[in-house]
Amino acid sequence: MAKAMIAGAGLGLRRAFIDEVVTAPPAVDFYEVAPENWIRLGGRLGKLFRSLTERVPFVCHGLSLSLGGPAPLDEAFLRELKDFLETHGIALYSEHLSYCGDDGLLYDLMPMPFTADAVSHVAGRIRRTQDILERRIAVENISYYAAPGQEMPEIEFINAVLAEADCDLLLDLNNIYVNSVNHGYDAAEFLGRIPHERIVYAHMAGHYVEAPDFLVDTHGATVIDPVWRLLDQAYGRFGVFPTLLERDFNIPPLSELLDEVEAIRTTQAQHVPQRRYA
Repeated sequence: MAKAMIAGAGLGLRRAFIDEVVTAPPAVDFYEVAPENWIRLGGRLGKLFRSLTERVPFVCHGLSLSLGGPAPLDEAFLRELKDFLETHGIALYSEHLSYCGDDGLLYDLMPMPFTADAVSHVAGRIRRTQDILERRIAVENISYYAAPGQEMPEIEFINAVLAEADCDLLLDLNNIYVNSVNHGYDAAEFLGRIPHERIVYAHMAGHYVEAPDFLVDTHGATVIDPVWRLLDQAYGRFGVFPTLLERDFNIPPLSELLDEVEAIRTTQAQHVPQRRYA
């Protein structure tokens, strides 16, 4: 039975600080892991991970399924993932609205072409994923640096996929901000067109400033003020939803990460009522 996902503040769990989390549980409402990094993990780390999933809500955020890619879906992985989610009582699985390879992995998130054909292609693969997992999944709006073959705006593409696949949304606020700078659109207007009923949780992260008009989504820095304001606007429009802090490298001490988690919680406290997801 999947544990309830609390409408609070979460943190991406890194192996580097799992011992700190287990021995002195911080004030984090839920954790997120990439299943590819944990699914076959055994030994001491595997036992520590299991001890956490037995008492704290978890979500999984995939890295390698390549939902938009041309290669067949890795259905063997999905069946293994299904067992992993059920074993650990994990409430939600999400993936990126992108692709990351063909016969091999590029280890990067490539943008989908914003076309009607791409909508049909990726929506069909999302539906197949949901059939195998026997649960709804969420897809994340990604940051992108080119829009090959664009026939429709990004927001229309995202909404069309969500509707045709009948799946949920992992809303990344930093990606909206990064894309708004790089592609010259209004982040608040974009946010206003999000189908809020499909939001299951959100990501907050930092980025790298290459130039005033070119930002790179790195998850390697602290969250900046415009992204915090966007989160505040999202709560004001849609109500409070679970929100997770991502940090993938340049990782500071856990105490510094928890300061940002607390900033999420403080922002949530300014908006009531909160929402829960089972």
